[in-house]
Amino acid sequence: DPQEIELATASKRKLRRFIVIDEVVDKLYGSKVRAYFEENNVQHKILALPTTEETKSMDLVLNILHEVQNFSLDRRTEPIIAIGGGVCLDIVGLAASLYRRRTPYIRVPTTLLSYVDASVGAKNGVNFLQCKNKLGGYTPPVASFLDRSFIQSIPRRHISNGLGEILKMALMKHKGLFDLLKNHGKYLLDTKFQSCNGLANHGDAALQTTRIAIETMLEELAPNLWEDDLDRLVDFGHLISPELEMRVLPSLMHGEAVNVDMAFMTYVAHARGLLGAAEKEQILQCMRGLELPVWHRGCSWALIQRALRERLRHGGGRPRMPLPTGLGVADIFNDTSEETLKRAYELWVKD
Repeated sequence: DPQEIELATASKRKLRRFIVIDEVVDKLYGSKVRAYFEENNVQHKILALPTTEETKSMDLVLNILHEVQNFSLDRRTEPIIAIGGGVCLDIVGLAASLYRRRTPYIRVPTTLLSYVDASVGAKNGVNFLQCKNKLGGYTPPVASFLDRSFIQSIPRRHISNGLGEILKMALMKHKGLFDLLKNHGKYLLDTKFQSCNGLANHGDAALQTTRIAIETMLEELAPNLWEDDLDRLVDFGHLISPELEMRVLPSLMHGEAVNVDMAFMTYVAHARGLLGAAEKEQILQCMRGLELPVWHRGCSWALIQRALRERLRHGGGRPRMPLPTGLGVADIFNDTSEETLKRAYELWVKD
């Protein structure tokens, strides 16, 4: 709001910012963040927290809110800043939405997964009763600041983890993005998504890949920001994975669990005749090239049945199952028989 900006900048009151930063990110970049605020004469409070799936709870949200209250934050002109991975962005988003009913906040993603996934859209939340994101809401940030230089400091496995969510959008919506991942996956892992000029045959694969992933995600989310329509292509890889991820914590990261789910659903699509054998193999080969797991022993038939029952319960009595119908094209299906699912599962395990 231009008027609010004018009031804030014209005011004699010193600029103030409350920042929540993941404690690992704080060790890597905390000194730079503090130097930035000091150089710009901004009074600030930096709260470094362990933001992991295991700590993603209302207790942590309340911890943040106690500190926000002590800081005496002005909810009109002083947005809370979240610097970290997807868990950090989710927790801070929920805290901001609760404080004075809605306080503005800014997302600064520091992992590849949060860069292409958690930074986009309106959702926030925490885990509850061993269920992923069971408590939450829809409060979009006032801004997301995207800087790929953060990604160079994360481990290779975390890069692969983020590639799982990018592959989801490629399989659902964009053959060109699938081709980018298939042809440049190893290069993106090796260079950690930094733009490296002068390297032949790759162009700026990092910029292209992240931009297309975010654009396709926005295409899906923007018309359905509050999820009034439950038929969502972005739910691909998210039918079985919430149950699997929480059940086997911490052995699978979010993008890895999503990919296990996508691998199984690729077999389901093949069993239904939606994908040929060659397309199925191309998808699995791409997953392996991105160093993503295509199977996990925790993904039992009983777990799949339980997860799909939960899906029915929250999908208005329909499974609303997104499946690829080719490379980069997909549809939502409500008529996959248990016999087809079991046949796909048996072939998946056998392979």
